[in-house]
Amino acid sequence: MSPTVVVTGAAGFIGSHLVDRLLAADFAVIGVDLRAVHGDIRAQFNLTAAVNHHRYRAVQADLAMIDLDALLDGVDCVFHLAAVPGVRRSWGTGFPDYVRVNVLVTDALLAACARAGVRRLVYASSSSVYGHAVSPSREAHATLPLSPYGVTKLAGEQLCFAHALRGDSRLSTVALRYFTVYGPRQRPDMAISRMIMAALTGIPYTVFGDGQQRREFTYVDDVVDATVAAATADATAVAINVGGGTSVSVSQALHLVEEVTGRDVPLHRSGEQAGDAPITVADLDTARRLLGYQPRTDLRAGIAQHADWLRSLPAPAFQEFLPPVPAASEVPA
Repeated sequence: MSPTVVVTGAAGFIGSHLVDRLLAADFAVIGVDLRAVHGDIRAQFNLTAAVNHHRYRAVQADLAMIDLDALLDGVDCVFHLAAVPGVRRSWGTGFPDYVRVNVLVTDALLAACARAGVRRLVYASSSSVYGHAVSPSREAHATLPLSPYGVTKLAGEQLCFAHALRGDSRLSTVALRYFTVYGPRQRPDMAISRMIMAALTGIPYTVFGDGQQRREFTYVDDVVDATVAAATADATAVAINVGGGTSVSVSQALHLVEEVTGRDVPLHRSGEQAGDAPITVADLDTARRLLGYQPRTDLRAGIAQHADWLRSLPAPAFQEFLPPVPAASEVPA
């Protein structure tokens, strides 16, 4: 009998890729997401291969409202990817939503996993927990998030470890610190998607600051490799970096997009944004040791695959992946 796993955030960018991989590996998958597969174009497109699979069960629900004990009955592993994302939106009035989903729901899910006898929870964390980096970030380095979003992801990690280290629970947890994930199905508000769409459509890409901020971009297939491996890693309560292997500036990434697409990327220039780390770069020693992880897709190849995917979209789906209109504060006068 196939082991049963739960993927939260199953209709999202990384979650849908993970669902596809798990189904291909003969798991029975329960996918939980707020979005209705048949009512949300992007969710439907992301889960096209999974939705009619005989080992996939879609659950449209808010994790704060669902009966978690019933959901987790007989489940071996939970991949917890559901979250409110985004550094810039986490400032101000939207922060309570981040706390509710990224902290309170995570705690409730962990408690339910312990009650249900779930063996492992894999938690999708973020490089945002580190804050300023002056050298490759290692898991033992201090965590000083620069944004409310990063604070909530770090709180989620700490809750994972607290629940795993309780003496009365068999639950173990692995927190994966993803570094700037990109690739097909990426949210349209994220950097690489916006860069490619700027080249394809002429919608300007907003560069915050001088464009010399550096990011470790990680291709989604590599992230899924690490996430699946984390389900069986020899660990009880551990954080692990998942990166792409190199860190490049925003300006360098823009040049790669122009080279791959053969088109210029029109730009808007704007000021630096609160919470944006000047550099992210991952030390991958722990991932290699515990997960056997090695990123396989370099940035140029990944951008090419991402661009090819966007070009291949039918018109209705292409419209859904257009970047949002820049806020007035992002557009220079």
